[in-house]
Amino acid sequence: MDKTYQPHAIETSWYQTWESENYFAPQGVGDSYTIMIPPPNVTGSLHMGHGFNNAIMDALIRFRRMQGRNTLWQP
Repeated sequence: MDKTYQPHAIETSWYQTWESENYFAPQGVGDSYTIMIPPPNVTGSLHMGHGFNNAIMDALIRFRRMQGRNTLWQP
């Protein structure tokens, strides 16, 4: 067993599988739902509030996707 994790070979293989199965392609049915992410505030350091904010947006996007909508979480 390697002493360190070498992600490139494993992640490349999985990414190719996901692309060949069209996992990233929109389904083309349902209404669209988009969340635009503002850039982080550069005047301070990242804190728990940033993670909390991202968790809310993640939940909203996943919920709308489960409802059959085309979702986009745009940074």
